[in-house]
Amino acid sequence: MAITQQSHFVQLNNQQTLHLRRIANDDKAGPVVFLMHGAVENGKIFYTHSNKGLAPFLAEQGYCCYVADLRGRGESKPLISRHAKYGQTEAIVEDIPAFINYIEEEEGKKPDYWVAHSWGGVLMNSVFARFPEYLKDVKACAYFGSKRSLFNNHPKKLLQANIIWYFMAPILAKKHGYLNAKGYKWGSDNESQKSHYQSMQWAKKKPWVDSDDGFDYAKVLAKIQVPPTLHIAAVNDKALAQPIDIKKFIAESGPGKQTLKIYGKRYGHGVDYDHINMLTHPQARDEQFKDVVNWFNEHSKGLNSF
Repeated sequence: MAITQQSHFVQLNNQQTLHLRRIANDDKAGPVVFLMHGAVENGKIFYTHSNKGLAPFLAEQGYCCYVADLRGRGESKPLISRHAKYGQTEAIVEDIPAFINYIEEEEGKKPDYWVAHSWGGVLMNSVFARFPEYLKDVKACAYFGSKRSLFNNHPKKLLQANIIWYFMAPILAKKHGYLNAKGYKWGSDNESQKSHYQSMQWAKKKPWVDSDDGFDYAKVLAKIQVPPTLHIAAVNDKALAQPIDIKKFIAESGPGKQTLKIYGKRYGHGVDYDHINMLTHPQARDEQFKDVVNWFNEHSKGLNSF
């Protein structure tokens, strides 16, 4: 089976170029999937060049995948530096719409399914609130470890969130002009000072309101239906997305169909997954990856299919 990968570049403005990785089996490229990474990450959470990961798995099943790198992340250019003045608002209002427009030009339609890891799910639901016209095209979503605010009080959360993300990271971001998360081994990629600040406010249980223009995401989502969403939690994801955190995110994402499934040995799975290896462990192919495909199949006819 010939799974091919190509890099596509989206000219956002004079200064910024966004990167999309298209991964598909062109002999049977069917429904289109859009994949979005989270904070201090990039699109490589979903694939390797040797065709490991969720996107190549979906391509094997006949899906045409587009894996995004947000501005300054991954292979998008230029990389984040102290000159990067953009943040989360720009990702929601500019970057993701630019990806969707590009995919539509290439494939003749908008993506059928949206997939996110971690903070990417918050960005995606924020996009649905800002641009509800996208809802008519998206049949279903799958979010891996996505939460907005942190409600759990696990010791690892106190270290990773309270001490590192809320206390040390702002000091270092101010010192360098950006958060060198990759250099500190806090993640696979860096964050602009603005994107770190904005995501930190939301993680701290502040209202789901945009700090740039006051847009109230929660208020809009309470009145619309996000696509049917499978939320994937991992038993060893102690700090960043415990079930309590994901359930709160589900509750504030409105009345649409949303299902939480937890992955670990006590639930009959082969691995006690964590926040990262829920997407990178070889066994994920036979467990949560298969469940994502089943979820997509279950909702392949769109919002009226359940």
